[in-house]
Amino acid sequence: MALHIAVSLGRPLLLEGAAGVGKTEVARALATVHDTDLIRLQCYEGLDANHAIYEWNYQRQLLAIRAASDAGETGADVEARIFSQDYLLERPLLKAIRQEKPPVLLIDEIDRADEEFEAYLLEVLSDFQITIPELGTITASARPMVILTANGTRDLSDALRRRCIYAHVEYPDRQTELAILASRCPQVEGHLAAQIVGFVQKLREEELEKLPGIAEMLDFAAALGGLGIKDLSDDPAVLHAALATLLKTQTDRAAVPIEVAARIAGKAA
Repeated sequence: MALHIAVSLGRPLLLEGAAGVGKTEVARALATVHDTDLIRLQCYEGLDANHAIYEWNYQRQLLAIRAASDAGETGADVEARIFSQDYLLERPLLKAIRQEKPPVLLIDEIDRADEEFEAYLLEVLSDFQITIPELGTITASARPMVILTANGTRDLSDALRRRCIYAHVEYPDRQTELAILASRCPQVEGHLAAQIVGFVQKLREEELEKLPGIAEMLDFAAALGGLGIKDLSDDPAVLHAALATLLKTQTDRAAVPIEVAARIAGKAA
């Protein structure tokens, strides 16, 4: 419903939740449904406007200046040429507002970016226009569908939250996760699929540093299939070895020795 409202009102959708619950996949699915491009901006600490919006191709500009100098050209004509569209490098935000068909703009892990960049982003999302001093103001001809994701690394500003439709994404329930597994790994037999989902959901109840997400569950299913496992109780040693797809820190691996994995598998049977 939050996604429907966001698309209908032309507002950004902010998705919060633990890593691995499928927030990014929402953007991919939306792009597929609308048969449009998915443009992704991956946020990180220190991200600035040059890497998010646009920058000039300085190497080409220097070569053009040198060539113009060798040809005896100078002045305003050279400057106008090197600050033209031919020397502009589009980054995700500029690329998104220059599409003829509304794309899906995914601003992934916005909470990893600095607060200064978040404040700048508010202006872009408000007017969907970008001013390039040398070229003027570029306004979106088709407003992109914007999805922001956050993992809770830091608190987001009230100003950003006010401008967004909001939804918190939880880990899927059993039936939903079974449906995901059946869709992505149809070769996994029904009995084993039910065991896999049950095992992963029980594993998420353990005291772990990093809970396994949906992508890890799918890797786990593929690994068991490749190892020829038909039932989780077949070989505890193989089951424990396959936890390399689910547990991504040494602390978590140590917290789930072979006997604990066998116990969880018994509960999931």
